[in-house]
Amino acid sequence: MVTFGRVLREVGLEVGPGRISDAMTGLDAIDLGRRDDVYWTLRQTLVSRADDIDAFDRAFAAWFLRAPELAPPRTPRVERVRATKVSSRDGAEETAAAAEDDERQAGWSAQELLREKDFSELTDEELTRIRRLIAELASARPQRRSRRLRRNPNGTTLDLRRLVRASLATGGDPVERAFRSRVETHRKLIVLCDVSGSMEPYSRAILLFVHALLESGRGVEAFAFGTRLTRLTEELHGVDPEQALEEASRRVVDWSGGTRIGASLKAFNDLWGRRALSRGAVVVIVSDGWERDDTATVAREMARLARCAYSVVWVNPLKGHPDYEPLAGGMRAALPFVDRFVPGHNLSSLEDLAGVLAGIERRHAA
Repeated sequence: MVTFGRVLREVGLEVGPGRISDAMTGLDAIDLGRRDDVYWTLRQTLVSRADDIDAFDRAFAAWFLRAPELAPPRTPRVERVRATKVSSRDGAEETAAAAEDDERQAGWSAQELLREKDFSELTDEELTRIRRLIAELASARPQRRSRRLRRNPNGTTLDLRRLVRASLATGGDPVERAFRSRVETHRKLIVLCDVSGSMEPYSRAILLFVHALLESGRGVEAFAFGTRLTRLTEELHGVDPEQALEEASRRVVDWSGGTRIGASLKAFNDLWGRRALSRGAVVVIVSDGWERDDTATVAREMARLARCAYSVVWVNPLKGHPDYEPLAGGMRAALPFVDRFVPGHNLSSLEDLAGVLAGIERRHAA
């Protein structure tokens, strides 16, 4: 059955572990020696669209009945590159792509090259071109179930107020029942970004990602740290990311300076942790971990942060290099309290980071 599920996925059906489990439960209740019972049980549990019935019939005949079946011809995938316009500072708009609606073979495009290129090697023009792509990644946010109940016809909780109000039209008889359910909402997200000298090649691109997170909705807080901690939530708010970065750079007095990770984490825990800002939040720390002296403070403050946070994600741009090892003192001290340790050196790694943030469903799940 597991292999048959893979066969169905190859022909285009959406078959996951849940449907395989349902199919196994159904097969336990029938006579496996009757072909029709097996067919209808699998079709009922594995097919959800009428358009997939023909593909299922062919896969069933080929797998269970060993009927010869020619594989459908596969058409080569093409990638459509659209022209995007980027506004420059003088108000002029210039085309970012070479030609609009130009179809190219998958595996090569200007955007594909920029996805794998290290942020430290990007020119100002290339960074401007991927700004829109970075903004699209920020739509993936960690979710949680809200305590509030909203109207839902498929809910399980009875909406008594709406039920009583509707019964007034029927003489007090509750003819129409209304239900509610808890809805999904964004979980709090806190980003602590290292803006010291060792992080300077990556700070600009990371702050563009943080700016996009702030524009994605409520519940996002941004901080920068080098030798001290600075809150940048208000400075990074705004439609124009370039103006937001300029205001943030003016606000941070220790930009491209030294690194004091332990002291910055202590300042965050003492001031903002006591305000319960990090309670139940996903905390993202972007740093290379270059803390040589005060590693004991890093370990102690990371332990405090992990006790309050829902999940701790550490983004290290150096991790994207194949020869990287976490040998820095600050990085070694922080790793025992980190739930996810991911790279952040190019656009592709930011895509993986967005997937990690969207997939956090349990507290401190690795």
